[in-house]
Amino acid sequence: MNDSIKNGNDVLILAIESSCDETAASVVKNGREVLSNVIYSQIALHTVYGGVVPEIASRKHIEKINQVIEQALSDAGVQLKDMDAIAVTYGPGLVGALLVGVSAAKAISFASGIPLIGVHHIEGHISANFIENKELEPPFICLVVSGGHSHLVVVEDYGQYEIIGRTRDDAAGEAFDKVARAIGLGYPGGPKIDKVSKEGNPEAIRFPRAKVEDSEYDFSFSGLKSAVLNYLNSCEMKGEKVNTADVAASFQRAVIDVLVEHSLDAVKKYGFDKFAIAGGVASNSSLREAFEKECGKRGIAFYFPSPVFCTDNAAMIGVAGYYEYMKGIRHGYDLNAVPNLKLGERI
Repeated sequence: MNDSIKNGNDVLILAIESSCDETAASVVKNGREVLSNVIYSQIALHTVYGGVVPEIASRKHIEKINQVIEQALSDAGVQLKDMDAIAVTYGPGLVGALLVGVSAAKAISFASGIPLIGVHHIEGHISANFIENKELEPPFICLVVSGGHSHLVVVEDYGQYEIIGRTRDDAAGEAFDKVARAIGLGYPGGPKIDKVSKEGNPEAIRFPRAKVEDSEYDFSFSGLKSAVLNYLNSCEMKGEKVNTADVAASFQRAVIDVLVEHSLDAVKKYGFDKFAIAGGVASNSSLREAFEKECGKRGIAFYFPSPVFCTDNAAMIGVAGYYEYMKGIRHGYDLNAVPNLKLGERI
């Protein structure tokens, strides 16, 4: 290994991510420097089905897991023996997909004697913000928005979180996928709605902005999704032509309005001056622009990962794994996949 990559004080983490339909591996140095980030995406494979098919995802992970690990080590210019720990996503996610990554990590750890660290997938998404924002340190508030999660989180310290808001029904990304399917855009919905919305008028249709009465920071997108479906059905019954771009733009604006309002209200109430976003939906260009504008008005420092670190990747797992490693956390070979693992849980 090149001595410039690691000296006696450096910590190298080999990270593995396989919670859904990306097979990924990465080598991360000292929790902030990504030496390699290899992602095999299955999007094309699942698009024909309109969403991820768990069994197919698991099979493809089995085919690709060793390849991406070997490529990550090669791209980083290191060998397995140089690693200080192996970090792997063990939940939440699809149980079969998770098991492939966990099994690979345990096997490598057992054969090499390198310590094993299980990482929470959502903690990984939050930690993605540390990769390109070297100055960012806790505490701050982070909005996690993805296909399966909509969480508003106080990041109290590395690995310490308080969830102050969550979805009561559909996650934001789930709502994007369902609406995209309804208006004929197909899968994956988020990027397609983001693209088509640029051609539409976000004020064309007034869709509802839901509030949850007993929790000011919780989200609910099921009613919004239903409102879009009702609008489409109404147009069909009346024989009116649907402007797909206007529907997409108006729906997206409704989602963004709620996410921005809830998040920045929380930032103000909790007295923070730092705010971050994470997760697949965090790559939405209109969402980023809205937060940049509103944070700028309020004097709040706004942080976000590059799109490649918003979608599922192993670099973010390596970052989270580094901070777990530094706290002395290690897992045994009884580590198992936990598909419904809660944020902040340690199993």
